[in-house]
Parts: sequence; C-alpha cells; structure tokens
Amino acid sequence: MLPSKRWKKRRKRPTLNWNPEGSPVSKTLSVATAPVAAAPVWLRTAGIALAGSALVAVCAHLALPLFFTPVPLSLAPFAVLLLGLVLSPRLAASTLAAYLAEGAMGLPVFTPSALAPGGLAHLLGPTGGYLMAYPLAAGLIALLWRRSGRGFSAALASAAAGSLAILAGGALWLAFLTHISAQAALALAVVPFLPGDALKVAAAAALAVSLQRMRRHTV
Repeated sequence: MLPSKRWKKRRKRPTLNWNPEGSPVSKTLSVATAPVAAAPVWLRTAGIALAGSALVAVCAHLALPLFFTPVPLSLAPFAVLLLGLVLSPRLAASTLAAYLAEGAMGLPVFTPSALAPGGLAHLLGPTGGYLMAYPLAAGLIALLWRRSGRGFSAALASAAAGSLAILAGGALWLAFLTHISAQAALALAVVPFLPGDALKVAAAAALAVSLQRMRRHTV
C-alpha cells in the first residue's frame, strides 16, 4: 500500500510592486488603499502650493521703490529662488503659477505699485516680465538642483540661473512694453538689481542647503 501524501494548501502570496523609493509594496493592499492615500497627497500638495504662494506674497510686500526705474527692489525673487531649491520642478512651477493666478484675480499678493493698481493690470504692467518668469525660473532651479550634487556650489549655480531668467524676463517685457532700446532696458531692469540679486542667490542657497542637512539628520 502506497504511503499517503499530505497536500498542504498553499496560500497565494500577494503580488509585490516596487514604489519610487525602491521598497516592495503589496499590489493588493496598494489597490485597496489607493483612494484613501490619494486624498492626503492632494491635500498636502495643495497646502504646500498655497503656503509657497503666501511666502512669495509676504516677500513681495517687503519692497523699496527706486526713483530711477519703475521696478521696485523686492524680496519676492528670494522666495522664488528658495522655493525652486526646496520643491520639485513641477511643484515649484505650479506654486508660482498659483501665485500669478491669485494676483490676476485681484488678491493683494503683488508688490504695491503706483503704476499698476493690481490684478491683471499689474501682471501686464512694467514689472510683469519678472512675474511671468517666476514659474519658469522656479522650475529651472529645481531641475538644475536635482541633477547636481546638491552641494552649496550647485545651489548657488542653480539659483543664479533662475535669477538671470527672472531678470531677462523683466528686461524683455519692459523693452517690449515701453519700446526702449536693449541698452536702456538693461540699465533700468537688470543692472541696478545685480548686487541685491547676488545676495538673494547666496541667502537662498545657504538656507536650502541648511534645510537639506536638517532633513538628513532628522531621518
């Protein structure tokens, strides 16, 4: 008589996927919990975008009018540089796009100016080129920063590239709007702000690197 064989019913193992961080995740569990996890992610992203746009708005009101140019000296570019260094490219660009949308709708987020009452008129005024360059500059900084070694020198270079993009946008728009020469646009919209922007670049890079080190120590 042949010996009896005991067959054990094997449990079906859950299929594993791999998340972006490289950790295994159960496909069954991830599908079941996806609707629950999606809402907090969207809320967190929206909260970051609103907080970032609020930071730019606060810095925009810390401004000093200059008698020789229609462009005031503002801390708003510093906030743009910092957001580009601490956020992902898509989120950084989206945050600054939200800031422009808030200003276009009439919210008091732009730098106060006697030449532009606010809203869409301000966005299309003499300083509109700087404002419209914010999303592009923030996304560019974030992209360059994440493709680098993430050191202080890389942060400086990334922030400097974004700062030049903002200045270039401001000069081009001012030249288009007022029909002045390229030399005059540089004299009014770029040269007076180079020393201050250099300080903003250095401050944003130093703060971003410090925040990155703090995150590494807390993880």
